Amino acid sequence: MIVLETIAVAFAMFSAIPVPQPEWNQRNMRYALCAFPLIGAVIGLAWWGWAVACGLLDFPALLRAAGFCLLPMAITGGIHLDGFADTSDALASCAPPERKQEILKDSHCGAFAVIRLCMYVCGYLGLCGGLRPDNRAILCAAAGFVLARCLSGLSIACFPMAKNTGLAHTFASAADKGRVRVVLAVLGASAVAAMWAADILYGAAMTLAALAVFVNYARTVRKQFGGLSGDLAGWFLQRAEFWMLASLVLCQYGEKLL
Repeated sequence: MIVLETIAVAFAMFSAIPVPQPEWNQRNMRYALCAFPLIGAVIGLAWWGWAVACGLLDFPALLRAAGFCLLPMAITGGIHLDGFADTSDALASCAPPERKQEILKDSHCGAFAVIRLCMYVCGYLGLCGGLRPDNRAILCAAAGFVLARCLSGLSIACFPMAKNTGLAHTFASAADKGRVRVVLAVLGASAVAAMWAADILYGAAMTLAALAVFVNYARTVRKQFGGLSGDLAGWFLQRAEFWMLASLVLCQYGEKLL
């Protein structure tokens, strides 16, 4: 029962999938971050189903790309895109860390948030259109959704918090951090292994992309914000997904040229 409650807490917070709403408490939040990658697995499964449907029904390439682009947003309810938008506003302000934290808390959407969101969606849609959705690529992309959430969850369990309030602090303070780190590290390594097993070139490129974004994320959290918040974790996740997909598409085009 506690395992199901823990999964329900993760899905209720990080997805738009209807689940029973248990009362949050120390027991069911202790390992909620460990269930976070399961949402990535659901997105990967949805991508696979959409790829199969597009192949069977011979959907046009643009419709196929739109489905790939929209599925992660629909399943997550856009929660991570919200963090991406808020962080984009804060970074564009070039303000001190304290002011950046205030911008993150501001419920208004600034011009830079709108601009960066439009750029992100256009770029992601273009990458989805450039993807050749064979079995190797879909498996790598699915594992990428899992890996991004493993790394995002690890940051919440490892990075210092910028403040003693907010959802990131709530999940971090309730977590059994030692065990959460181990579980997420194992799940992340499993996702990497799955990518490499599907295609070693795709897997290596996507792993390097994810790690490069994570290193930049850690530096940004420390130098520009003075600590982590939920918005920053969402900002990282969206960027990790984008650049892993970009590296996958680039590898496919490299194969085609060779």
